[in-house]
Amino acid sequence: MIEIPIVRWGEPYESMEKMDVVHFESGETLAQVHEANAGLIRMDMRKAARAREILREFTIDQLVEMIAEAGDYYVNDTLPLGNGDQSPDDFCKMQSATTGLPEHMCRMNMTKNAFVMKHMHEILDALTRGLPYNILSDGYGVEDRGVMVSYQANCNAAGWVLPSNSPGVHTSWLPVIPLQIGLVLKPGPQEPWTPFRMYEAFAKAGIPREAISIYPGGTAKGPELGSAVLETCERSVIFGGLATIERYIGNPKVSAHGPGFSKIFLGDDKVDDWENYIDLIADSVYVNSGRSCISCSGIWASRHTAEIADALAQRLGPMAPLPMDNPDSGLAAFTIPGAAEAMSGQIDDGCKSPAVTEATAEYRDGDRLVQNERCDFLRPTVLHVTDPDDTMANTEYMFPFCSVVECPQDQFLSKAGYTLVGSLLSDDKELGRSFLDATNIDRLNIGEVKTIQLNWLQPHEGNIIDFLFRARAYQDAPPPPH
Repeated sequence: MIEIPIVRWGEPYESMEKMDVVHFESGETLAQVHEANAGLIRMDMRKAARAREILREFTIDQLVEMIAEAGDYYVNDTLPLGNGDQSPDDFCKMQSATTGLPEHMCRMNMTKNAFVMKHMHEILDALTRGLPYNILSDGYGVEDRGVMVSYQANCNAAGWVLPSNSPGVHTSWLPVIPLQIGLVLKPGPQEPWTPFRMYEAFAKAGIPREAISIYPGGTAKGPELGSAVLETCERSVIFGGLATIERYIGNPKVSAHGPGFSKIFLGDDKVDDWENYIDLIADSVYVNSGRSCISCSGIWASRHTAEIADALAQRLGPMAPLPMDNPDSGLAAFTIPGAAEAMSGQIDDGCKSPAVTEATAEYRDGDRLVQNERCDFLRPTVLHVTDPDDTMANTEYMFPFCSVVECPQDQFLSKAGYTLVGSLLSDDKELGRSFLDATNIDRLNIGEVKTIQLNWLQPHEGNIIDFLFRARAYQDAPPPPH
């Protein structure tokens, strides 16, 4: 039996309390993870300054090279895991077995994480807007244009309170270590695998273990641990629902990442040719089993919406659960009892509205909800919504779900609400300008770009550099007379 200890600034620590990480189908215990507590986190944060000190013994360039090397180890090597070890195949199998994500999707996310690690130099160069790294390291310096600038780190260590739904979220914290800032991770209860594997890959590449802490905890302890991370770290990131977002609005110390409500908008100049975009739409909805915040949950158009919904339903409706090791498996399992049933019930309630029709019902063999002994599945669901003000016009669920919304083009932006990724299919320059000016869209794609296609050189839910550093005035000589 693999036992995974807490990591306290690089030191393994065994607690009196352990949680079982179990196979979602068989109930077999795959590992025992030692659970942290809030007091331990608060005690350890007194030593956070040491994490930054030890990282500043290296240049940012050196750390970037180490991260790239770690990317190779992460995706290719057998690495230590607690009192055992784990091959890349074992990693994907275990991750799939506890999260319900098909194995091939776990490998896809593994590749994505490794890509970010191997291309960290380009990513940091883009996010810092070409700022010489020494300015971040020294705190001040002269830009290439001859202007003195200064940047101050907002924290010695940054905290991440992580979910279990998709391993892709780990790309969000990968730049922290190269920026010479310590890292505090609270893994999701079903997905401890990625943080520990990356930690070992980092260590093998030469990154000091003392720069990282990992505090696992199960469902019961999770809120307590998450709160402790958010309270004690000067900068931290949390993932959650709308309630989480609302709780931390206006708190400069916390970046709360919630639902994406990502959408595709078909302009009036393109909508008559909607058939040309059905592949783009379908991929945006179901890739990664719709589990990502960048998965498309809404298709907005002024006309042909019933036809679009029907075509998409024909494409996605027949999909059914398959074994996790099947390379064609497109649906992830829900491993938390009652979660899928609750979502399905909410959709059924939403379909009672006269403005809402489910398009997938006639194309699937059986019910939307597939219940097994220890897990559930939700089959893809496409709704046709004729009223953009209806609740189901702007709803998101953690499976392949979307609403095709009928809405006049001139009301797209006023009715669509917050949108993490908005893909606009249109050559209309005036419409494009209105989307460029829209403050309710975080990531904007104009052209044939799937919502799930990210350019890693672009900021995501805010620029992590702006979050972790502040610009300030700095002078080391009197200014010229004026």
